Amino acid sequence: MQDVLGVGTDLREVTFVVVDLETTGGSPRDCGITEIGAVKVRAGEVIGELQTFVDPGEPIPPFIQSLTGITDAMVRDAPGVTAAVASFLEFARGAVLVAHNARFDIGFLKAACAAGGLAWPGPQVLDTVHLARQVMRRDEVRNHKLATLARAFGASTEPDHRALHDARATVDVLHGLIGRLGSLGVTTLEELASYTSRVTPEQRRKRHLADGLPSTPGVYVFKDGQGRALYVGVSVDIRTRVGSYFTASEQRSRMAEMVRLAESVTPIPCSTTLEARVRELRIIAATRPRYNKRSRNPEKVWWVRLTDESFPRLSVVRRVHPGDEGWMGPFRNRASADDAVRALHEVVPLRQCLTRLSAKGGGTACVLAEMGRCAAPCVGGVDVEGYARTVSDALAVIVGDSRPVLARLRERMDRLSEQERYEDAGAVRDRLAALVRGISRRQRALPLTQTSELVAARRTPLGGWDLVCIRHGRLAGSTSAPRGADPMPYLSALRASAEVVEPSTVPGAVTLPEETELLLRWLEEPGTRIVDIDGAWTCPVGGAAAAQAELAPALGWAS
Repeated sequence: MQDVLGVGTDLREVTFVVVDLETTGGSPRDCGITEIGAVKVRAGEVIGELQTFVDPGEPIPPFIQSLTGITDAMVRDAPGVTAAVASFLEFARGAVLVAHNARFDIGFLKAACAAGGLAWPGPQVLDTVHLARQVMRRDEVRNHKLATLARAFGASTEPDHRALHDARATVDVLHGLIGRLGSLGVTTLEELASYTSRVTPEQRRKRHLADGLPSTPGVYVFKDGQGRALYVGVSVDIRTRVGSYFTASEQRSRMAEMVRLAESVTPIPCSTTLEARVRELRIIAATRPRYNKRSRNPEKVWWVRLTDESFPRLSVVRRVHPGDEGWMGPFRNRASADDAVRALHEVVPLRQCLTRLSAKGGGTACVLAEMGRCAAPCVGGVDVEGYARTVSDALAVIVGDSRPVLARLRERMDRLSEQERYEDAGAVRDRLAALVRGISRRQRALPLTQTSELVAARRTPLGGWDLVCIRHGRLAGSTSAPRGADPMPYLSALRASAEVVEPSTVPGAVTLPEETELLLRWLEEPGTRIVDIDGAWTCPVGGAAAAQAELAPALGWAS
């Protein structure tokens, strides 16, 4: 029995089979079924009924005989459990099962299937107890028992612990609940199955916003009455994802508030899921929707650069200048950038004062100079040429082999731990993490931003190919070749139609650093193939990317 009903199926098109069982007790493991009753309904009309006694294979306890009126004599010549359940499953094939306290009835049916070697078909199941608890207030009914609800809805059959009678009463309860929920805007199987009173009426009334949206990968933009973006999201199925905002699956309070303000949803279909994620980043950056928490201010990142002067120092800045060579980042906040600077200062004696020095120096020695942690160009401790070697050491860490410096920082951290100076060791660890990440981002991204064109491909779950064209670290275009098709014509068309991207020596000028990072993660995932490249996409041997992967398990970082 497969659930072949699609998302958003109108309740009038759904076939329900309402089932009730009578049993010898409350445990499917130790007790048996004595009677099965079922009613098949569609669009409010009864289209079939099934009733059969069942031989439970054991005596019926006197209490159960008194409660149900079913005696041992009545079930003596009845079919066994396996045969009876097989007949029921055939009767219910393709339908949604409904029961009052469904856990009880479905538990017995599953147990019978397991004992008799029958495959449980896994139908969709609705529980009228759950629905009643969401819909019926305590001032309307004192409890949610079947008899109580049947009286409340004026059921034509009074439940009496006989399977078919109880199933008929449950049908009337189901129809009564559907009527109540219809007034709240619940008109589809998906909404009925996921109904909870936590979903506001405003959310349900807005479900029409999902109508007509494509079931394709892409971006969706919720907009208010003035056409302003409220929220931007991405999904492999736009229609299904947008529809979920109007059901119980969406429980974020800020999203409920957003839905109340939304007046339209703009879909942006994309050829690949990667393109969808990139477009999401760009739209959030451009429109800054009030209900998106991340990526709203991509320009508010921090960088660390070596200043351009006779005796350079490390500076935390909002942007890198054209021609700068010694930079790292981006960093998401100023504190991380400061940590990276402190880490590098611990192992490379760059000056830390803010005074602008001439080639002749000039100034007063600070405590760092006295401690030997600064080359002290301010008092002539080193000339321009000598200080240039210190700068070269810093540049080597930033652009090349980071291992010697990172090893020294790690040794310092371990030494502090051995001395039980755990707070100090933790501070060094945080600085080391910030330095490694800042250098790694530079070393991974820079080669891609300097590559004129990189074309890559990856197999799709359906057997086709996702094809992407990246130019100077920016997604210039993407397409998808279907299964069985020659991907080369698609590739040629992609390259011909891809966006023209002008190079820049300033990081973040051509595209958002977050976009380049997203592209890098996609390229580095298993299964991605480089089809063609105009440039050199490489990382330095011993660079921070390798160090980050090596140190991540030991320090508990995300590599």
